[in-house]
Amino acid sequence: MSGTGPRINIFPTRMALTTMKTKLKGAQTGHSLLKRKSEALTKRFRTIVQKIEEAKQKMGKVMQVASFSLAEVTYIAGDISYQVQESVKSAQFRVRTKQENVSGVMLPTFESYLEGGNAFELTGLGRGGQQVQKCKETYIKAVETLVELASLQTAFVILDEVIKVTNRRVNAIEHVIIPRIENTIKYIISELDEQDREEFFRLKKVQGKKKKDQQAAEKERQLKDAQDGTQNYDPQPADLLERNEDTDVIF
Repeated sequence: MSGTGPRINIFPTRMALTTMKTKLKGAQTGHSLLKRKSEALTKRFRTIVQKIEEAKQKMGKVMQVASFSLAEVTYIAGDISYQVQESVKSAQFRVRTKQENVSGVMLPTFESYLEGGNAFELTGLGRGGQQVQKCKETYIKAVETLVELASLQTAFVILDEVIKVTNRRVNAIEHVIIPRIENTIKYIISELDEQDREEFFRLKKVQGKKKKDQQAAEKERQLKDAQDGTQNYDPQPADLLERNEDTDVIF
């Protein structure tokens, strides 16, 4: 397959093994952090559930007292709704929001407070003034409890969703990502071991071939030296007397 793009090495390398080990360490660290986050959120979630139950019980009792107090005012002073509407120009009971950081999750909290003077100073002036003030205080407590319950319910919904998402991430890292990386590391290690065995076998074969070539060259050299020595060899006469015999002299 031809092309001008860079060639991709499909065989595992030491660098790939190091990279996968780094990823595994990062996945394990992330799993540990998310696990601790999930535990902290779950602990806070259980506390909120307990507070919601207590707030609901308190809300029931406060609303019961407030309803009974309003019945007393109606019995004594009659219908005072039109007087309340004339007296109140702006809301005195106000709610402000804050944010609370719980393990990286921003939870809104509602806080109630009173602003301005008493708008019911003249309400019930003719009769039932004491019951009107008592009813007002009772309903203030009821609304404060309602605001507290709303704050807890909002935190409950947000934490429930965040805990589900966090647990899904923890399970995904624990059962999918980490096993996949570990299997990849095992595969790379097995392939690298196989490459090392193949390289060792190749080097052994190369060394064996070099040794055979050296032995063959040595034999050839010895044979050549033997042939050269045979050609330069001068045989001596069989009888040394013949070699030292003097030439006949004629007198």
